[in-house]
Amino acid sequence: MSSPRDDRDYTPIVGAQTDIAPLGRSGPKPEHERTADEDSDPIDWTQIADDRDFKALVRRKARLIVPATVFFIVYYFLLPISVGWFPGLMEKTVWGDVNLAYLYALSQFFMAWLLAAIYVTAAAGWDRSEHALLSKFGVSHK
Repeated sequence: MSSPRDDRDYTPIVGAQTDIAPLGRSGPKPEHERTADEDSDPIDWTQIADDRDFKALVRRKARLIVPATVFFIVYYFLLPISVGWFPGLMEKTVWGDVNLAYLYALSQFFMAWLLAAIYVTAAAGWDRSEHALLSKFGVSHK
């Protein structure tokens, strides 16, 4: 025996409370409950991207990030290249059983820490520039 088919749609109206009870809520809707219209971005990012100060900030960032990345990649791959092409040089002992290859591998840690310190210092300045740029357009930074 089969039951009659029920074709009614029981889904609630769009924008209605579905997964939480509204009881006790006194503030604004949480982000995950906002509709597309409620979550629209009133900031004109195209205007900010066209601004002279924004373009200068992007250039300043690229002047550090691109050369630092190239330097890191070259420095990193110089060890396996040197071990493969110049094994006699890399096997030279520097102190006790420590050879030039081990010393170079150890130097990569210090090089990475130095690059990280340089980046953190520069990024602090970029953050200050970003805050100034956003306040120029009336955007509050979170």
